[in-house]
Parts: sequence; structure tokens; C-alpha cells
Amino acid sequence: MDQEFEWIESIKQKRKTGESVIVGVGDDAAIVSGVAGFYDVIAVDTMVEDIHFSSVTMTPEDIGYKALAVNISDLAAMGAIPRHYIVSIAIPKKGWPQEKTRRIYEGLEEAAEKDGMDLIGGDTVSTSDKLVITVTVTGIVETSVRLTRDQAEPGDVIVVTGPLGSSPAGLDLLLGQDDMTAIPETEQEALVKAHQRPVPQVKAGRLFAEMGIRAALNDISDGIAREAKEIAEASSVRMVLDWNRIPKPDVLTGFPMSKQQDWVLYGGEEFQLVAAFSREHWREVCLRAQTAGVSIFPVGMVEQGDAAVDLICEGKRETLTRSGYAHF
Repeated sequence: MDQEFEWIESIKQKRKTGESVIVGVGDDAAIVSGVAGFYDVIAVDTMVEDIHFSSVTMTPEDIGYKALAVNISDLAAMGAIPRHYIVSIAIPKKGWPQEKTRRIYEGLEEAAEKDGMDLIGGDTVSTSDKLVITVTVTGIVETSVRLTRDQAEPGDVIVVTGPLGSSPAGLDLLLGQDDMTAIPETEQEALVKAHQRPVPQVKAGRLFAEMGIRAALNDISDGIAREAKEIAEASSVRMVLDWNRIPKPDVLTGFPMSKQQDWVLYGGEEFQLVAAFSREHWREVCLRAQTAGVSIFPVGMVEQGDAAVDLICEGKRETLTRSGYAHF
């Protein structure tokens, strides 16, 4: 048995599959059952070593966990129920022995278990350069649901599902930024965990889907400034954010305003959700969120106007011209 088949067998032996998987890992392609009354939702993300992650700041388990979590977050932004995932990985010939690579799959499995997802296939190749991992996920959402970026309207309230700034601040800690040493150890651990082990907001996405209301959702992978701008452009509206209302860890508020805004507005990799929906549903959303254990924080309003994002901060209103994380 050659190394490729040994590798496939080692993956198959550890995986359980749900009823939706007819044919899973080990054949030419997977076969899964559909669900009446639901659309399939599909997303894919690629992470490249030393661009999207570093083995200096993340363990192999962290890398695997995050590679899947960032994709699950895309499903959450569509209100979808996660189902399956596929992994394609290019492994360098040096520096990544099989045991180390296996730990990546352990991280993937840990993230998958949280949402009951099944691994249904993938591909493994060697490369002479950096490790590259591509994950494709599938989910389902009711055919009546459209939580897309083009659903915002003037008068809508803008909300986020959790504090912003933790993940980029955690990365700065891992990179040894000098001005971070005064942060207490317990808070440091929380910031680092937010970067290495983000929690996709599937429950929040499902809350909006199950309510059946008009809402525009986006996951905050590249910073709220960028994600709000994407909603503004898709919906042809102006998004107005209130700095004082944006939730942020208390430990970050002692830093200079410029640093706080770097983390909170532009840092990205938060994987909270930003949403815009009609104010008439505000009370109902809050009540349902409380029952479901979902956090909802109002951070601004949608206005009529050119597609842009304004920030109200320290008594001034300014249009944000800087974007978040740029992939190219």
C-alpha cells in the first residue's frame, strides 16, 4: 500500500459519518443526500503559510481548526446549517512530517464536531514551498431565506454579534509587540484564543434565518470597516457606525485611539457577524437572541446616500476611506 492510500485510510478510520453521507472519503467523489425545501450553500477558503498563518504563532491543531472555522463563518453569514467539508492540502517536502500534518486534521475535526459536520473528501499533494490548505464547506438554508449583503435599507439598525478587536490584538501579542506587555495574563490568553480559535456565529445566523425577516449579513473576516462597506455597496446605502456603541474588550480601551481603531475597525479575523435589519423587528430580535443565548449589539444605522461607511467618534462624523485586510 503506497503512502497516499495509507494516508486516506488513516483519515477514514477516525471519521464518523452522518446519515446525509451516502459515499464519503475514499472514493472518486462523495455522494450526499439533499434536503427538500432547502438550498445548498457552498463556500471555500484557502490559507497559505506565512501569509494567512504562521507555524510560529499557531500549532498544527490551531491551523486546522481555523481553516475550517473561517469557512463555517461564511455559512453562518448566510444563515445556513453546516453539513460537510472537503480538504485539499499541499504539504511541503520539508518541515511538515506526516505526524505534524495529522495534527492539522485533528484541529479540523475539532472544529467540525462543534457543528456536526462530516469530512467527505479532499486531496493531498506535495509542494516544494509553503503549506497550503483549502477547505470547501457545504450547508443548507431554507429556500425562503435571503440574508445577503444586498438586503439593507435606509432606516435599518446595524448590529454585531460580539466584541471586536480581540483577534488582531491577539496576533500582536503573539508577534511580541512591545506595547502589549502591560496586559494582564488572563486577558492576554483570551485575546490569543480569539485569534487562534475563532468561534463562527452559526447560532446567530440561524436566528435570523428562522425569524424569516429581511436582513443583510456579513461575517467580519476583514474588519468591520470593509464588511460594512460591502453591504453598503451591495445595497446602495450609507452605513453609519457609532464608535462608542461598538463592543470591544475593556483591556483594549486604554490604548491610543489610533491603535484601538486599527484593531476594531480594520484588524479582521473576528468572525463575528454584522447585520442590518428593520427597526420594527428590534424587540423581537432581542427577545429571540436572549432565548437562544446569542449576543446582539446595536452599533449604528443605515441611511440613504452614496455607498459608503461613516464613523461617529468623539463628536465627529467622518467617512472611512481606509479598508480592512486586502487579499491582493
